[in-house]
This record gives sequence, structure tokens and C-alpha cells, in this order.
Amino acid sequence: MCLVTLVIGGDCGGTSTRVVVTTLDGAVVGRGRGGPGNPVARPPASTAAALVGAVREALGDLDPADVVGAVVGVAGYSRLTTPAGAAAYASAWATTGVPAPLRTVGDAVVAYAAGGHDSPTGSVLIAGTGAIACEIVDWTVGRRVDGIGWLLGDEGSGFWFGVAAARHTAHALHAGTDGALVSAVHATVGGAGPEGFVSAFYALPRDKMAALAPLVFEAVRLGDPAATAIVASGADRLTATLLALPPTEGPIVLAGGLLTAVPELREAVESRLHAATGRTPLLAGDAAEAAARLAAAQSEARAPS
Repeated sequence: MCLVTLVIGGDCGGTSTRVVVTTLDGAVVGRGRGGPGNPVARPPASTAAALVGAVREALGDLDPADVVGAVVGVAGYSRLTTPAGAAAYASAWATTGVPAPLRTVGDAVVAYAAGGHDSPTGSVLIAGTGAIACEIVDWTVGRRVDGIGWLLGDEGSGFWFGVAAARHTAHALHAGTDGALVSAVHATVGGAGPEGFVSAFYALPRDKMAALAPLVFEAVRLGDPAATAIVASGADRLTATLLALPPTEGPIVLAGGLLTAVPELREAVESRLHAATGRTPLLAGDAAEAAARLAAAQSEARAPS
């Protein structure tokens, strides 16, 4: 006998997969975590298995039969529109024992929903390792700006900040100048002198380049003018990315690790967006819990009156 009705929400990103189980009114009753969840970056069978593992952990001793809805935001969602990608997730989901069908959406949808509002249409600016702005129309992704990867775009992203820090450091070492940012980046990357630094930087894997981004924000807090200028440039680029979307009356949501966890960058973007639009953006909360709210709303909409 069903004593409680449950829904599942998930956030599947390039680094990890996070799942929550909640009641229809949003009380979290289980959490689970799995490996990387981007099916473009990894085989869909692997990312689907990560999702299933996180779902099982989140359910624990709860009865899967009590789940009436499931929504999961997936980075690399486009892969799930292919027959092979869809089949991998359908096959994996069938092993969970959850009778409710799995609904997968782009990670931008749950990031937008995480702004804590009920409006189905608006826009979201996401800055983490990458950067993208998306128009959201009826809880689906409309037009997008940027999000085209570290070589061609992702301006104002963690990768962009890491490269900007290294670029400044290389020029400073050649010029014989110093500063908090230069010292921190040089010490982290290594290399003797300017040429050694450049060689060491180019030998880094991409994730280590993006990992230099926090050094910029730490240097800002130390009053480093170069770091302050880099943050201002990043904020300009992120703002321009969002403003390149068609205007909408719906909410503007800021999401992603950089915008939610770095107040210097977030406040700079907020002030620029307010100056340009007269509106105050919302800050995203937990994306997995937002996905669960979408699942609950859809379940209630389907329920007989």
C-alpha cells in the first residue's frame, strides 16, 4: 500500500550526477550521487549507469513503485535525441523498478527552474567550466548563445578565466613585472622563467587550465588590479552573452558554479544586467531539487481531478 507519493529529480553534469527523491510538496527524503553524467563527453551507457546508481542510492529503502514522476536535467542532452542515446537510457531506467517514465531535459531547463519561480518562460545564464545563455520557453530550451566550447567561445567561463590568468602571467613574466595573480599562477603552473612557464602551461590538461580560475578571484580579494580587470572583462562577456538572447518578460536566472559561488563575479554581472534591463536576476539554487519540483508539477497536472 502506497503511504507516500514520491518524485525523482536529477542533475547530470560533466563532473557528477546528483539525484534527489522528494514528496510532492518538496520534502527531500533521499539523495544519491554518481559519476559523470554528460553523454556527449562519455558513452551514453556509462552516463545512464551513473544515473541509475544515483537513483538507487537516493531511493535506499523507499519503494520505487511509489514514484509517480521523474525529471532529470542532462548536460549533453542532444545525445539523448539519437536512437542509440535514447535506447541506452530507456534500457537503464527499466532496471530501477520505477514505474513512472523518465523525462530528460537539457540541464539549462533545471538550472532555470532552480531560480525558485513558477514561470515557464524566461532566460538563464550559466557560468561554470563552460558558459552559455539559454532562452527557456514552456520549460524547454529555445535559442542559445555561446556554449560552443573552450576553443570557440565559453566566454566568462572557468576555462576562460584560467586562460586569461595564464595569458596575463606570461606577458608579465616577459615584462619582468609581478603581482599577486602572477605569483599565484606561476607557482601553480611551474616552469623556470617566461619560456618555462609557457611550456608548462601548454602541457596542462584542459581541466587544469580551468582550475586556475579560482586564483583570479583570490587575487581580486588581495586587491590585485590585473585580476580585478579580468573579472570585469569576464562580467562584460557574460552580460553580453545573456543580452544577445531575445528579450523576455520572464525571470533572468544566474546559475553555474562561478555565478553562484563567486560573489565578485556574480555582483558584477548583476549590476550590469540591472543597468541594461532594469531587472534583478534570480540566483539558482539546487538543480536536482528543481528537477523534482518540475516532476511534481507535471505529476499533479496529469492526476485526475
